[in-house]
Amino acid sequence: MITNNRELTMQSHFTYFIKALLFLILAAVLAVFIFIYSGLYQIGADVPHNKGTFWLLETLRERSVAKAAAKVHVPDDLSSPARLLRGGPDYNEMCVSCHLSPFTSETDFTKGLYPSPPDLTKISSQKLNEKQRDQRRFWIIKHGIKASAMPSWAPGHDDQRIWDIVAFLKKLPELSPEQYQILTARGSEESPHSH
Repeated sequence: MITNNRELTMQSHFTYFIKALLFLILAAVLAVFIFIYSGLYQIGADVPHNKGTFWLLETLRERSVAKAAAKVHVPDDLSSPARLLRGGPDYNEMCVSCHLSPFTSETDFTKGLYPSPPDLTKISSQKLNEKQRDQRRFWIIKHGIKASAMPSWAPGHDDQRIWDIVAFLKKLPELSPEQYQILTARGSEESPHSH
């Protein structure tokens, strides 16, 4: 009899705990929906995210890109001069407005974008090995990043062309303004990039 009462009491406490937990989960979900639909969150690009939101979005982006890019095979000829020469003009036409050149420190785009696009003329501070950096650059250029103004260049651009841009990015921090101009000039026989 005492064992049955004890079991009933434990069952009762467990049932109460489960009900309380379900209530708290439901209340949290309801609070999130109320916040979302209230319009209170400042969504304008001229107001930075709070620290929690910034951390959440940065961590989500970094982990997602790292996982997806780990499967990318880096071509053996990535450091070839031919890739560098093909990638330069595309970078100048497609990327320079946001990611800069050796002779620009900001553009109208970089002033107003949030989060700010990385300045690719500078050596990355990320602690990645060369293969990881190449994989991630390829994946980001090909697929883009949602809600960041980084488009997917896959439509209309094959993998070889995207790898050519990655090849150019590897050398970009080392280039002088004069070298940049030479490497990004499109020859008269080449057709200009169309957006």
